[in-house]
Amino acid sequence: MNLIVAVDKNWAIGMSNKLLVTIPNDQKHFREETLGKVVVLGRKTLATFPGGLPLQGRTNIILTTNPDFKAKDAIIVHSEEELLEELKQYKKEEIYIIGGDSVYHMMLPYCDTAHITKIDHAYEADTFFPNLDEDPQWQITADSEEQTYFDLEYVFLRYERKK
Repeated sequence: MNLIVAVDKNWAIGMSNKLLVTIPNDQKHFREETLGKVVVLGRKTLATFPGGLPLQGRTNIILTTNPDFKAKDAIIVHSEEELLEELKQYKKEEIYIIGGDSVYHMMLPYCDTAHITKIDHAYEADTFFPNLDEDPQWQITADSEEQTYFDLEYVFLRYERKK
């Protein structure tokens, strides 16, 4: 299973239920990586999407504890157990965990690959992703050339869980 996330130099991912920064090339990378795949996200993350609608061209699985929550063109699950049962019908390499914070933390143990956009800047943040550089179970297996967006520098990294 995969996860995909943009982090700052302190592994921060958000502030007040919003992304820290929007980088067009990162959005393009996200789109290319997840198109035609299964994306797993929480209800609050869904609410941040344009019109609060599921992502087109992907199978959207929304995790929420709200038993009455509905979303057009999405599969709704209400627990980790229900989510894991739903995911059994998909190939592991086709599944991408896309946030938010609680979904990342819940699903990280099930993931073998992490697609990380690492931004060389420290933002004010209230939400953080676990620091994979400090986790001996993870190693960087691919990295891109340094990219620049205005005065921001960032790289695309792939971490894989050590076998």
